[in-house]
Amino acid sequence: MHNTRVGVDLAKDVIQVCIFKNNKVQSNTEMTTAEFAIWLACFKPAFIIFEACGTSNYWLRIAREAGHDARLVSAKLVSLVRQNQKTDANDALAIVQTTFLPDVKYISGKSMEQQQLQSLNRLKHLAEKHETASLNQITALLAEFNIKTSSRTGGLGAVIKRTLEDAENGLTFEFREALNAAWQQCLALKQSIDAYSRCLLKTVNPHTECKKRLKLEGVGAINAINLYVALGCCELGVFKKGKEASACLGVTPIQRSSGGKVKLGTIGKKCKNSKLRSQLILGAMSAVRQMGKRPAVTKKEAWVQELVNRRGQRCAAVALANKTFAMLTKGTQYKAELLTA
Repeated sequence: MHNTRVGVDLAKDVIQVCIFKNNKVQSNTEMTTAEFAIWLACFKPAFIIFEACGTSNYWLRIAREAGHDARLVSAKLVSLVRQNQKTDANDALAIVQTTFLPDVKYISGKSMEQQQLQSLNRLKHLAEKHETASLNQITALLAEFNIKTSSRTGGLGAVIKRTLEDAENGLTFEFREALNAAWQQCLALKQSIDAYSRCLLKTVNPHTECKKRLKLEGVGAINAINLYVALGCCELGVFKKGKEASACLGVTPIQRSSGGKVKLGTIGKKCKNSKLRSQLILGAMSAVRQMGKRPAVTKKEAWVQELVNRRGQRCAAVALANKTFAMLTKGTQYKAELLTA
């Protein structure tokens, strides 16, 4: 199977397929999506590599169902390997060339279930961003008329209601109508967020892998789903160790070592999945605060309390989030170890 290597560059309407065999490029042709689906079903089992991008998870599943050994490789690695100008043919050839590199780390593909959960997460995140932007805009526009919002006076909804009913504030009928439309839009976004949240929470209880993660400190329903979407099963996808997964998500210090000198920096502001990292650290911070309010019962609580005394709550929260990945590698139901008397 691995004597024939196929590099596939996916695009919206066309797909470039580069077939490499016997140390030679046999063909590098362009296909439509329908032609590529037929080609996958008819071609003998081969080693097929896709560049991780849109629709790559779908085609990965189709190729594996057809009996091929299909993998995903990162787009960044392909761009570093590509030698000539960026064209579909050169990209497909570069995808094949990445397989000859030593110790290539392939990307674990997502199942249909993971993709659906990821889509729900992204719909919810986008609605939250739109809701925040709309509320901030309405608050700022009302402030231009010296109409201030306060939680003591009922919040933004109560302020808008009083503004619309006040006939002596000088606002025109058209502005009142637009203000009401903007507020109804915010309410609709709130309803959408609630619907997305309900859909996500309904998937936790019947899902075995998500329920395992709920036992971890600082991991609630949303974080359990996010971890499952990002890392898959307890084997952490393609990661061999929990440290590799935590480094990928940005909860470990950035390392810049050279000449035998090890230099560790901060955890860094940028990472591939900043939303998941933020939610993990927020969940860990909540757990750290609760642990500080009572005597330690488990060994982990004693470790967290000692770390808080030495480095503070924020460092302890990041360390607890980092420790989450080490526990996921065990593949069993997590149970905190009690302190010995």
